[in-house]
Amino acid sequence: MSESKFLAIDPKLEDYWRAIILFGKNVACYKFALAKSLLELAPQGKTIITLEDLAEPYSRHIIEHLKIVDKQTTSLSSRFLNACRQFNNGDITKTRLIDTTVQRGFENVIDAFHNLSIGETAVRFFIDERRGVNKGIVLTDELFKLLDKLQSENLPHEVEARWRLVETAWELNISRNLISIGYDPHNQLLFTFSDRRRRVDVTSCRDALNGYQKGKCFYSFADISIEPISANLADVDHFFPHSLNEYIGNIDGVWNLVLSSTECNRGERGKFDRLPDTKYLERLHNRNEFLITSNHPLRETLIQQTGKTEEKRQDFLQSMYNTAQTLLGTGRNDGWKSKFEYPVTF
Repeated sequence: MSESKFLAIDPKLEDYWRAIILFGKNVACYKFALAKSLLELAPQGKTIITLEDLAEPYSRHIIEHLKIVDKQTTSLSSRFLNACRQFNNGDITKTRLIDTTVQRGFENVIDAFHNLSIGETAVRFFIDERRGVNKGIVLTDELFKLLDKLQSENLPHEVEARWRLVETAWELNISRNLISIGYDPHNQLLFTFSDRRRRVDVTSCRDALNGYQKGKCFYSFADISIEPISANLADVDHFFPHSLNEYIGNIDGVWNLVLSSTECNRGERGKFDRLPDTKYLERLHNRNEFLITSNHPLRETLIQQTGKTEEKRQDFLQSMYNTAQTLLGTGRNDGWKSKFEYPVTF
């Protein structure tokens, strides 16, 4: 399981959080809404969160997404989601919405939040106290410590991007229509097309990819940011240089896009349009496998672009590397390396 590999190298609090958000099956939007609510409530400093306190941000995040995509679960019906729709339509009051959320909104998500296919995470960000005196959840020290981490500014963006990808798959009925996610280099957005060939912008490329790289530069493992106003904002880099677009198909494919620090990408002794050293090829494969073990549509996109089996995907990358070495002139195919590298994280 790729979540095992994701957590195999000195896992940090943010790695456990990202494993919860990025891996496993998602049959409803509830995990994402709960994650966004936790990130919103924890800075207030309260440890005990009643279901009434939790219901306000939780339902708010869901009704906001229902306005974007009405399909927020693979189930045929949900009394809770119907109440959220009724609120959006002005048919029920906010008080009625909160009451319904308390009664029906948390039936499965609190129990399942920390679950992965390999079992429950070793770190918990809250404790279920619905049957205790608190009638809600108790936030753990690990959640408060998570917010003190440098990576904490990236986490809300990552949850939102993951939610957008999953709900787009539900909206376009991916079980019957394979969705191919494209990249718009001008706007740095991931997009797809509806069955009527209408372009649907999904999410920022940075936001979608950052969690799978654990918030680190692909080449140096330095911390990067996806906060738009950050001085440390990551570059979206083409692993195989974009100058090869006439010779390598789908050079803008997700398989070839990595997040890099500006220093590695275009600083002194930066990569620019050179071919990276072959040691980075295995790292690209591992990053892509993380994406493939995610739910649609990134999974289907990567498989379409690189191969149906892991062996074929490895062969694909090696073939692309051999082609790039042949096509790039002297000085650009010499195997560029970052001038420094922090401890490996993926």
